[in-house]
Amino acid sequence: MVTLKPNAGHHYHFITGKLAEASVKDTVAKAASEHGFSYSIGVMPITVAALITPKWLLRHLEVPSETTHVIVPGYCEEGHSFLEQETGISFVIGPKDCREIPRLFGDAYQKPELNAHSIEIIAEINHVPRKSIKEVVRVAQQLIADGADRIDLGCDPSERCSEISEYVRSVRELGVNVSIDTFDPVEAADATGAGADLVLSVNSSNRNAAIDWGCEVVVIPDSTDDLASFHQTVDFLGKHNVPCRLDSILEPIGAGLMASLNRYVAVRAEYPDLPMMMGIGNVTELSDVDSAGINLILLAICAELRIESVLTTQVINWARSSVRECDVARRLVHHSLLNRVPPKRLCDDLVMLRDGRLLSHSEKVFQSLAATIKDNNYRIFSQDGKLHLVSAGLWLSDDDPFRLFDRLMKEEISGNVDAGHAFYLGYEMAKANIALILGKQYEQDRALNWGMLTVSEDLHRIQRTSRARGGK
Repeated sequence: MVTLKPNAGHHYHFITGKLAEASVKDTVAKAASEHGFSYSIGVMPITVAALITPKWLLRHLEVPSETTHVIVPGYCEEGHSFLEQETGISFVIGPKDCREIPRLFGDAYQKPELNAHSIEIIAEINHVPRKSIKEVVRVAQQLIADGADRIDLGCDPSERCSEISEYVRSVRELGVNVSIDTFDPVEAADATGAGADLVLSVNSSNRNAAIDWGCEVVVIPDSTDDLASFHQTVDFLGKHNVPCRLDSILEPIGAGLMASLNRYVAVRAEYPDLPMMMGIGNVTELSDVDSAGINLILLAICAELRIESVLTTQVINWARSSVRECDVARRLVHHSLLNRVPPKRLCDDLVMLRDGRLLSHSEKVFQSLAATIKDNNYRIFSQDGKLHLVSAGLWLSDDDPFRLFDRLMKEEISGNVDAGHAFYLGYEMAKANIALILGKQYEQDRALNWGMLTVSEDLHRIQRTSRARGGK
């Protein structure tokens, strides 16, 4: 969004639809008072501003002669140049939500591009021998799409997999690096012979065999608190020129989480130049909490300690999007460390349960809507602990959607709410109530914002619903 700097020669003409008219007038009046600009408001003959297209707008556009800039809703972004060419007037793409109009006249913060990162994501597929090769390939494809840099094939400790080389080759054909998770020297040899270039994991029990694999290995201690055996394995592999990365094992909460983090600090101090890895699933999979926040904190720890790779799983349901979360988290923490800023207002992909901020209407707006709306369509709002329902001459509010619907049935025009309309209202009020409970922004006919998990809703549904209810 651009930042406008009003001067005495500027006149801003704001375009909106009938639904947002009262809110736009209220918001623009406050912004004009604060920033001292002249303005006018063009209310288009359409209920929802999101449905305005550039060509449609051109047919209905009338601007005062003194207009220097036309401010159009954010949904018109793709037709920006077309409108300027046809009218010779400067068009400015405003926000999609009219309550954010003041940002046009302030120091609008531009979110940075979060392209860089410094941590490799190794995504593990557990119990590979229990799955078909086709299924493993399918899961690997999704993990790669989610951001995995390497696919780790987890073997079954109870039984050697005679076909592990076929699994490795099939996944390698996807164009991704493959690691093998086994202590069995035979499985490791078969896998590395087929193209796996990293073995998880090596300690005193199998380090002799690692000399012959010809690839990098992950070193772990014989037991979690036995750093002596860890150092011995590192020294042994170093003498035999076996490349390695170090993982001192992250413990779950209740089993010494802080002590295990301290071990990573100690290992980094002891081996400042060797690559390191952290297996983070012991915390994300073994804690009754959504995984996104944990992943961000663990990736931040890794970035500060220069731990260049993480091994993650997404088996339990609350961690089912861990790879995507890690992909976002590694970019956030990289930017934060590079620029010495907290990872705030950079990207809202990991803000899934609640929204970063909430916008609300004043009671004056609801009163104005009820007084000026001419059709019997129902507008739903969610704010201040209540659901609000507005139509021609009607404004109802309640903190219980069932009570609100009961009150509507007593007030509504006979026959206005048929079965399809009732379903629509129920669906939208359910979304609005979820927003109230969680502290999310609700916008009618829009998907709730679940961060990176958001599934957009079809805007054309607004037209179909409006036609069904006699709206424009």
